[in-house]
Amino acid sequence: MSVLSTLFPRRNPTLPQNDNTSEQTRRHKQLNESQRNYAWTDELENVVGVPMATKVPYDEKPSQSWLLLVFDVGLQLAENLLAARLNNHRTNSKENKKLQGKLDNIHKQIQSITTLQIEHFDKPDADLTEKFIVFTKELLSQGSFSFEAMLQTFEKLCDDLDADLGDLDADLGDQAKTDEHNIDSLAEFRSLFQTIPLPAIADTFMDDQSFARFRVAGPNPMLIECIKSIPAKLPLTEAQYQAVMGSDDSIASALSENRLYLLDYTELDYLAAVPGEADGLTKHVFAPLALFAVPKGNSSLVPVAIQCGQDPATNPLLFPAEKDSPTFWGWQMAKFAVQVAECNYHELFVHLARTHLVLEAFTIATHRNLAETHPLNVLLQPTFYGTLFINNAAAKFLISPGSPIDQFFGAPIKRSQQAAGTDRLNFDFYANMLPADLERRGIADPQHLPDFPWRDDAQLLWEAIHTWVGNYVSVYYVDDEAVIADTELAAWTEDLILNGKVKGFKPIVLRTQLVDVLTMVIYTATAQHAAVNFPQRPLMSYPPAIAGAGWQVAPDEPAKHTEKQWLEMMPPLKYGMDQLNIMYALGSVYYRAIGDYRSNHFPYRHWFEDDSIIKKDGPLDQFLKTLKEVENTINVRNTTRISYEFLLPSKIPNSINI
Repeated sequence: MSVLSTLFPRRNPTLPQNDNTSEQTRRHKQLNESQRNYAWTDELENVVGVPMATKVPYDEKPSQSWLLLVFDVGLQLAENLLAARLNNHRTNSKENKKLQGKLDNIHKQIQSITTLQIEHFDKPDADLTEKFIVFTKELLSQGSFSFEAMLQTFEKLCDDLDADLGDLDADLGDQAKTDEHNIDSLAEFRSLFQTIPLPAIADTFMDDQSFARFRVAGPNPMLIECIKSIPAKLPLTEAQYQAVMGSDDSIASALSENRLYLLDYTELDYLAAVPGEADGLTKHVFAPLALFAVPKGNSSLVPVAIQCGQDPATNPLLFPAEKDSPTFWGWQMAKFAVQVAECNYHELFVHLARTHLVLEAFTIATHRNLAETHPLNVLLQPTFYGTLFINNAAAKFLISPGSPIDQFFGAPIKRSQQAAGTDRLNFDFYANMLPADLERRGIADPQHLPDFPWRDDAQLLWEAIHTWVGNYVSVYYVDDEAVIADTELAAWTEDLILNGKVKGFKPIVLRTQLVDVLTMVIYTATAQHAAVNFPQRPLMSYPPAIAGAGWQVAPDEPAKHTEKQWLEMMPPLKYGMDQLNIMYALGSVYYRAIGDYRSNHFPYRHWFEDDSIIKKDGPLDQFLKTLKEVENTINVRNTTRISYEFLLPSKIPNSINI
């Protein structure tokens, strides 16, 4: 047995009831130590009320290879930021050359990091000892190398740039200054993308087809539902419906044929009630209702109507309009109000609360209750890699006063924090398992809504994970009695209910139930997080397409609105750049694809060691083959639909590590 196998006993995992007295004593001792390192608190600043780890233990710190990857993305953003700001100061002055020198230095740093990563670390045939020595020397030569140091480097570059541009503005006079609060055209947002590609959504986001596609292939596919009746708070008439859908259709027909779909952002009423403020400007969150339909004989959604708030008395219905219509800009403003709601609902609820914060509880409970020799500890640990660290970083840097969420999202930061925390505590674990969620929202049947890429691909991943977990569990649990007799599993369950505050969680008494629970945990950390995280770069980094705040109120009537009023709803350029940086960074870090099971730290040995799991045609081998089949299936699907790649297994990380 190797030294690593001794330190991390994964070769022969056992259930506690099958151990002898001395082995059980070792388990208890190890768990006592883990419980000291992994303690619960619901009083962490910025996430008060949400069960979190009191600290990030040493073993949960990010690996050096992850840091290199994140640093590379950060340098890309620094380079783009410098270039974008230089672009607004067209001059050949000495200051310009000085700033250009900063860009050149950024290029050198990127090249240095890239060379280090490829030649000295990731080269598969490199001698292990030599690789480690070279890697260590390189890191030492760079000084402090940590996540915090990377943030400080980026902030210093921005501060230096601001100082230099301040001198430049003074030399050039007021004409050189850009009024960031007065957007004259979309070209100003496009100019933010200098050295990184302009997202394709910039060319299509105004189209109704693109707006509808956000619901089924965007960052938040978790709200849309098929409705059986029009809610009273959405007073749509037959004439209004037919004006959009044609006289050969009707509300009754659409309802009976399961062709009407609603997004009700009522949960955002709490945020919409109190506007935020930045730079003396008021910013808003909206709580709209957006109705969509599948036309007769078609497969894709089209928008029918938008009500920009929950009260129809003060929020009139707005309808799709052509460019030459007097209601066109009012319609565009209404769509932007929906996209502001979508951004808040996605980031605070679907992304932060329902993946990051839910997995925090399972990470802590697993360390505290399942011994390192427990087969479920072995199964789940790779799924938790980086989660405590990235959640701690998010609490400190993303959802804190003065943070990006505070700046370019619409509500006061305390309300955003409270809304996210409330959503996490209201997240029902069993009700949100994929099959149950699809049935509850009436979207499981592809005959009713054929064009739904997230649903179709997510089902492939759920089934692949479910089969893998089922095969794994059957190796260690011979029957339901073995599940009931597992005292560590019982403690794990109790901890998640009482301290983890996981709504709907309950004692596990069946193997099939255990498989469902573990599938939900792994699916959430992998496929579901990928589906809501990685659209941030291509779909959410361009502020006119979707933004965290409306900087003007929503339209209060269909007509008499202008392009200027529409543009005034969008964020000032500096906050647009903040949004670009955050969304691009979060959507660019792909670290270890699902099925890449290695230990978390150097030298990254294979994680599973039990021959029953890793043998040829065994559970792991079958899972990896299935993932390849899923990849092929999705690639084939993408030849006959608008490409949707967020659930390609090769693009799904093995854990929530960003």
